[in-house]
Amino acid sequence: MTDASKTPAQDLPEQLRIRRDKRQRILDSGREAYPVEVPRTHTLAEVRESWAVDKGDAAASPHNEKTTYLQPGEETDQVVGVAGRVMFVRNTGKLAFATLQDGDGTTLQVMLSLAEVGEEALAAWKNDVDLGDMVFVEGRIISSKRGELSVMASRWFITAKSLRPLPVAHKDLSEDTRVRQRHVDLIMREQARKNALTRIKVMRALRNALERRGFLELETPMLQTLHGGAAARPFVTHSNALDIDLYLRIAPELYLKRAVVGGLDKVFEVNRNFRNEGVDSSHSPEFAMLETYQAYGDYDDCARTTREIIQEVATEVFGSTTVTLVDGTEFDLGGEWKSIEMYPSLNEALQRKFPGQPEVTIDSSVEELKSIAEVIGLSVPEKGGWGHGKLVEEIWEVLCEDQLTGPIFVRNFPVETSPLTRQHRSQPGVTEKWDLYVRGFELATGYSELVDPVIQRERFEDQARLAAGGDDEAMVLDEDFLTAMEQGMPPTAGTGMGIDRLLMALTGLGIRETILFPLVKPERDN
Repeated sequence: MTDASKTPAQDLPEQLRIRRDKRQRILDSGREAYPVEVPRTHTLAEVRESWAVDKGDAAASPHNEKTTYLQPGEETDQVVGVAGRVMFVRNTGKLAFATLQDGDGTTLQVMLSLAEVGEEALAAWKNDVDLGDMVFVEGRIISSKRGELSVMASRWFITAKSLRPLPVAHKDLSEDTRVRQRHVDLIMREQARKNALTRIKVMRALRNALERRGFLELETPMLQTLHGGAAARPFVTHSNALDIDLYLRIAPELYLKRAVVGGLDKVFEVNRNFRNEGVDSSHSPEFAMLETYQAYGDYDDCARTTREIIQEVATEVFGSTTVTLVDGTEFDLGGEWKSIEMYPSLNEALQRKFPGQPEVTIDSSVEELKSIAEVIGLSVPEKGGWGHGKLVEEIWEVLCEDQLTGPIFVRNFPVETSPLTRQHRSQPGVTEKWDLYVRGFELATGYSELVDPVIQRERFEDQARLAAGGDDEAMVLDEDFLTAMEQGMPPTAGTGMGIDRLLMALTGLGIRETILFPLVKPERDN
């Protein structure tokens, strides 16, 4: 038979073909490879909570009064039904051993003996079961002679035949495999399971902290007719029913502010945002975001609330405001957090690194700032219309950003780059905005929100001019939002915080490890 005449099944790698053959053999024998009902009575964790082996080290591991302790070699008449994935198997003449793993990573040994299950069932186990298969085992709770808590099987069956082999247990998964095959990562790595559970706990703790403060959780549109609420490039789609282009939202901000106008004074949303931009160790095109808005507050109020919430989340999830990162180092989130201002901190760093450069002020011209940019090695694009504010922020990022281990608030940004933010009440040329930096990256941002609809319109018009000049991240003029503002919006404090980045701050993981299923480019067929 030539290669061209081979069937798809014959083209499979040998391991996959062998497993498919076993599946077919199971079906041909009248058994099920994927049964509907599994009479499980206990999870593996519940078995371990109810029974244990007394190994004589009670001082090191105090006994739990709810647990029955067995001596090595002791058997009981208590029958359980357990299920799990086969992670280890060893077959001998009249005895087989296997380690099952539950979804939470709990493991338990099962034993099959000729005397207990009979010749046919033992032979089927040896012939049909591979590593990675999911099985059900019913039997008595015992302790092996070596003191291993076990289930001595009286019957068993496959609950899901695995057609693909697991990776070799003693070899680390590559980052690409971990991301592309997160299901395999969760099976093989305890840290992957821990990461997923930590995210769940952090999300729950965040919501608890906000609800304790009287915030209401809202849901706002994912599909929007205009992209607003942030400076970013959107994803564009098309509605066939309405025959209009729509945008995956880049932020929920303008809808949450409408809710504040309507009288919902304290609101928040935790959900997905989408930005058609770069992918790196701290950026993902699809990411989770928390935004909060509080009527009758300012940027000092939301800075304090943000600090308190992060500290409460750390304490609830990790037991302390000092967290241990994946590399073993500790990071302290406790106490009050330092604040610096953008222009003074920029000038301090500029004079330290490049003595003799002119001071940067709100009156510095674009040409002066471009000259400084050239000195520090910052490339300024010819198109895109970088003005004073954009240049100041970019220069500041080059000089200061990677030095901010934090937690630290950077306050008072240029007006030009903060179109939704109130001008500072006492410092002309800057806005009441802060960015929170933790471990060298931006974690959150907070404003005293701009609530004057006349000034907001002027800011939107400035953004429209930037867009016309080639800035594809500039905001569009949103007449519907302006109409809502004209109804009267109270003084408001707003905060946005990346959930994925919060996990990075609390754990030391990269962003692709904090997202269970991050976006990855499809693999091309060879």
